[in-house]
Parts: sequence; structure tokens; C-alpha cells
Amino acid sequence: MLSLLLLLPAAEPPAAASVSRPNVVVIVVDDLEAGTLAYFPNITQHLVREGASFDRFFVTNSWCCPSRVSILRSQYVHSHGVLTNTAPEGGFDRFHAQGLERSTLGTWMQGAGYRTALMGKFLNHYPGHAAEETYVPPGWDEWAVPVRNLYEEYGYRLNENGALADYGWTEDDYLSSVLARKSRDFIAGSEGPFFLYLAPVAPHHPANPAWQHAGAFPLAMAPRTPSFNQQDVSAEPLWMQSLPLLDQSRIDAIDERFRARLRAMLGVDDLVGAVVEALREAGRLDNTYIIFTSDNGFHLGTHRLAQGKTTPFEEAIKIPFVVRGPGVAPGSTISRMGATVDLAPTVAELGKAAVPAFAEGRSLVPLLQGRSPGEWRKNVLVEFTRPTNRASAKQTPVPAYQALRTDRYTYVRYDTGERQLYDLQTDPYQLRNLAGSADPALLAGLDGRLAGMVACSGASCRNADTRE
Repeated sequence: MLSLLLLLPAAEPPAAASVSRPNVVVIVVDDLEAGTLAYFPNITQHLVREGASFDRFFVTNSWCCPSRVSILRSQYVHSHGVLTNTAPEGGFDRFHAQGLERSTLGTWMQGAGYRTALMGKFLNHYPGHAAEETYVPPGWDEWAVPVRNLYEEYGYRLNENGALADYGWTEDDYLSSVLARKSRDFIAGSEGPFFLYLAPVAPHHPANPAWQHAGAFPLAMAPRTPSFNQQDVSAEPLWMQSLPLLDQSRIDAIDERFRARLRAMLGVDDLVGAVVEALREAGRLDNTYIIFTSDNGFHLGTHRLAQGKTTPFEEAIKIPFVVRGPGVAPGSTISRMGATVDLAPTVAELGKAAVPAFAEGRSLVPLLQGRSPGEWRKNVLVEFTRPTNRASAKQTPVPAYQALRTDRYTYVRYDTGERQLYDLQTDPYQLRNLAGSADPALLAGLDGRLAGMVACSGASCRNADTRE
């Protein structure tokens, strides 16, 4: 009997089974436009130089809550139905009422045996009228989410695993610093594979910096791209024609807003440095993927917009997306188009988690491993619905629209009947709306591709997004 046992393979200890599975850290900042990462030393050193940067990565909606639901569930906005930031058609209230929290990236990874944590911003107006301040959604083993004064970074209340803690205005109370401490504790206390979703609120307004960063970037100015304070808007939709040119006082305010946003982001940069150092100290850095991105971009004077998002322009829909981890070529750039619906399937594949049939994005793992899939995304859908909440509606002049971003074009169809078309090869700053003069066959083709994306659901979206 003993000799027979010696011939049998030794059982793999439980810990060994988890060693081969990587840890995953996802960092989602709030309202950060593409093109700014070079300002931040830790993000540059530890993520950009050590990972792969996507130069064409887009949101499904350039407003916080709809975008974040797309990140968590891999669905376009018409599928998940969280249309705006506020009730009744959006916000956490809508997300909770539809039961969407029962299946998110958190539940997928938890079901695959990962220890999970969400720290920072969850969804707009959480917990709202839908739940108590102590409510923790399914899927999260660790939970540290503000329930009051979210954007101030000081003087807020945090739901910490169902217990409420009030933070004040001292150096140690700064939200990004608190998230750094909690991240270190979570990493150090995790024996098996873990999934950490970090959502600091910078650089969202009011963009309050940590005390040590209050004087940074004294001379920085918002980029003066060709679209800054756009002169000719005669071919644009009425909402753009109604925007006045920016005067010097408003331009000065834009520059100050830009500096404030950079200062607030330095707190996130410190957070990134703390996470990397905690992973290194735990001996887990080499087996961890770190994904850095934003929920949407931001306008700072471009197209006459002194601030804000919700538009179909590149400044609002194009976001930074950087990944470092095992097998990812350091300092590389990936030019294939990606979208926020791709984040959850990517993390799920890395963690060998099951992806529900309703998921509509694609795993980016082949691209991260240097492979070139024969068929890849050619279309990204962006959808925007005007809120019925009057206060929220005042935040944006943009009518409801559906937009298609392809390799070459941005095509927008507004509910007003107006359209926009930009050829990004010849007009990368989107200054010439061609919708009134373009070849009808081109418009019809783009309209058909857009209609296919709007009608897609589940796996059919991965067919519609390849249509030419």
C-alpha cells in the first residue's frame, strides 16, 4: 500500500494553486484627460515606463456614473440602463434598483477565489435614497467608500466594511492618503490572490490637494491646442454655436483649474507609489497587474468649453489606460482601439474568472501579451442621455446623442437631428464638421455601423464592433 502511495502524484497544497494566479490592482481616477501622465513621477516611473500604454482608449459615456457601471459590468449604456449620474434614470439609485450589483467585476473575481476590495468612489450618489450609509454591495470583502462629502477629500464620512468613520481636515485625513494606508494593509494582509479596485476622486472639482502639494505647478497652463477657444463654430450644432468665445478672465480661470487638478493628482501619484512599494515589500510586485485609467476625460478650454465633459469630442471620450504586469512589455504602446467595456473581461481572464453572457467588451490580454488578434474592434459606441434632474442638466449644454468612434472617424447623431463628422486623419483636433458636405455613402455607412452598435447586446456587440 505504501509503495502504491509513493507512485501517486503529491497533492498540490492550496497555497500553491494560487501562486500562479496574478493579483490585480485597478486604479480609476475621476475626470482625468489623456496626455497628462508625464506630470506625475510615480505613475510615469512605475506604470508608463514599466508597462503598456494604450493610445486610443475610449469611454462608453463621458460622464462618471454611466462610465463606471460600464467598467464594472462590461456593458454599453443602452444595455445596463444607468443613463446619468442622478435618479431617477441614473446614479447608484438606478444601479441598485435594477439589481446590477449582483453581478459585477467584484462578484466575478470573488467567485473565482480572489480576496476583493473596493476603496474610494463607488457610484455617484451612493448610497442615496436606495440604501443605508452602512450598506456594502455584494462582491467585496473589503469596503472603504465615502458616503458624505466625497469630493472634498477632507471632512468626509467613510463606510468601512459597514461601520461609519468620520474624517477631518488634518494631513492624515486626506482621502488619497487614507486610501494608501488601507491599500498597504489590504496587500500585506492578503495571503492568496487579491483584486483591489482603487477609485480616488482626484482630479474632480474642487480638486483639493494634499497640504504638501498646495504650491506645486505654479506656472503650468492648460494646453493651447488648435481646438482651444475654437474660433469658427459655424458648421457645428446649435449647442456649440451658442457658446461664447472665452475671454481672458475665463482663460485665466482655466489655467488655475488646470494647476489645481495637477496638484490634486499628485496625491494619486503618491497613492500609486505607496501601492507599488507595498507590493514590493510583500514580494508580490512581479506577480501583480496594475491597471490605471479614468472614468472620462475633461475639457479645459477646448471647443470653447471652460470645463466639463459629456461631449463626444476626444478631450472627453479619450482616456489614459496603462497596464503593467507579467508579460507586458515595458515602455510599450498599443495602438489597437480599446474601451471601458474591455476592462472587466481583461481582469476576469487574468484571474480565470467566469464572464457572464451579458458582457459586451473584449479581453485585452492578447494585446498585453504582444499578440495580434486577427479580428479586433473597429467601432466604439459612446451614448449620452440628458438628465431629467434639473440641477444635473445645468451642468452640461450638450443634447442627447449617440456617437461612433472608428479608426478614422468620429460620427455623432444628436436627438435634435443634428450631426457631426470628423476625419481624424486630416483633422485630429476636430475643427471641421463634415456632416453637411460628406459623401452620402460615407454617412450612410457610418450610420449603419452606429445603428448596429446601438442595437447590440451581449456577444453580438463583439460582432457589431468589427463592422466596416
